[in-house]
Amino acid sequence: MFAVRFDRFGGPEVLRLATAEAPRPEPGQIRVRVHAAGVSPVDLGLRSGRTPMSAQLPLPHIPGVDAAGVVDDIGFDVDGVTIGDHVFGIVDLAQLGGASAQYAVLQRWAHKPATMPWTQAGAAGTGIETATRALDLLGLEPGMTLVVDGAAGGVGSIAVQLAAARGIRVIGTARADNHDFLHQLAATPVAYGPGLADRLDALSVTQVDRALDVAGAGSLPELIDLTGDPAAVVTLADFTAPTYGVRLSMGQLAGEPDGRHGLPAAAQLFTEGRFTVPIEAAFPLEKAADAHETAEQGSRRGKIVLTVDDTHEI
Repeated sequence: MFAVRFDRFGGPEVLRLATAEAPRPEPGQIRVRVHAAGVSPVDLGLRSGRTPMSAQLPLPHIPGVDAAGVVDDIGFDVDGVTIGDHVFGIVDLAQLGGASAQYAVLQRWAHKPATMPWTQAGAAGTGIETATRALDLLGLEPGMTLVVDGAAGGVGSIAVQLAAARGIRVIGTARADNHDFLHQLAATPVAYGPGLADRLDALSVTQVDRALDVAGAGSLPELIDLTGDPAAVVTLADFTAPTYGVRLSMGQLAGEPDGRHGLPAAAQLFTEGRFTVPIEAAFPLEKAADAHETAEQGSRRGKIVLTVDDTHEI
């Protein structure tokens, strides 16, 4: 098969399209012929060598943890899926990648709605799982008010929609040029950065029940003040969280219950017209370096995705 790989750590330029051995599904897994694969922050950290997990990687390595495609092989002990089904999901996270390729093995998946574009499906998996896990940890109940700090990005925009579908009033922080975008996702937008309490007062927001920090930009003290309780705040990105008594959610790495049940739930919401996966940009597989470079440019609106077909030349 063909795949994007890197054989040394560094910038996006270390990525290249090459041949690789096609994976085979283990028990409980399926293999798909990939149509689209997401580019996630974990991919950037592993490729650059900046994360301690990079030390676990045998090189060369195929990045990518999200993929969507057509099922072409099924492992033992798998029910509810057949060859030819259209699915989206997440690779075995113990492998830390493998999706940016012609074929990928999925550990968690759901059936893709017929009308969901491949680009959205390919970028959906970890964003849905992560957002679902964080919302579950917050113990949200209908009628609560939730602040999502960093609401316009790949995970934040998904968390906003899944929270709204639970009957939560969502207030999302973002740059001014993303406010109309958040309105479309059923969130009340507010400016990003220090002084959040004053801006919420101006919106006549008298109570914040829970807060989710996606940005990791140092907002935890303000979010604790808003909710009145460190236990009412969860962060996905601020590693100073233990200093404040705030839960840092790291998923499988921390032994937390995962949010895989969110995958079929989000698919159903998409079918009902209540959910979308915002896409910032899509690149063909041979332009993976450009995709990683775009993803590293910081604040963005939605996800970066690679498209995969049979015409890629190595």
